[in-house]
Amino acid sequence: MLQPFYRLLIELTNGKSTSVILKKFSRSSVSRFMVPIFARAYHINQTEMLQPLHEFPTLHDLFIRKLKSDARNIDSDANSVVSPVDAVIEDVGPITETSDILVKGKIYSIDEMLGDREVLQKYLNGTYMILYLSPSHYHRIHSPVDGTVINQWTLGKKSYPVNKWGLKYGVRTLAKNYRVITEVKTSFGHVTLVKVGAMFVNSIETTHEGSELEKGKEMAYFSFGSTVVLLFEKDSFKLDSQINIPTEIKVGERLGILRKS
Repeated sequence: MLQPFYRLLIELTNGKSTSVILKKFSRSSVSRFMVPIFARAYHINQTEMLQPLHEFPTLHDLFIRKLKSDARNIDSDANSVVSPVDAVIEDVGPITETSDILVKGKIYSIDEMLGDREVLQKYLNGTYMILYLSPSHYHRIHSPVDGTVINQWTLGKKSYPVNKWGLKYGVRTLAKNYRVITEVKTSFGHVTLVKVGAMFVNSIETTHEGSELEKGKEMAYFSFGSTVVLLFEKDSFKLDSQINIPTEIKVGERLGILRKS
């Protein structure tokens, strides 16, 4: 009973007009009064922010806030994979030969998520990882590896919630939502970042210039909350033994290591 009601509610509130209204409000000077309220409600750590709270002119500016240069430590091991975002690691698991992954009891298709059969072939029998950003998290995305961007493309139009309820009751949210996909070539094989838009605000802005990525350096940012899905080739990624799912993680902290596949 809960599942169809949840889906109906989201469809009714996720129309184009609703998204436009929320987007305009969050970027308007009127939203400034919400900045301290939002910061208190979500317990945002103001000591690590690059600028004080009173300097944010809009709610959107708070969403995409930058941090002080020493706020995050980046794991320096040459073969390590670091978290590209402050997030909760919601799931890690295998990608099947048929491109399926099992998340929160639901089956998703990597084929549908990527929309490219040629790229898909690299990740069959590989590993996926899902990192969920709530509205309280720092929203800038950093490179998880050193490497070269060999392809980037955009898919999807609408966006549905990507929190645990969205993953459980939504309709193929990870594979259907608006998303920006970046494929990176490393010394250990290929890694793909699927940056998935959240409900209402389909805004994923790329900030890095050129094709070369440096581990820990900023590459993009989300507006509002969202999710990053990492895809690794078969036998190329080993999860860090200290990680238990689900768990909070910050930009630059080690997720695991890459190895020759």
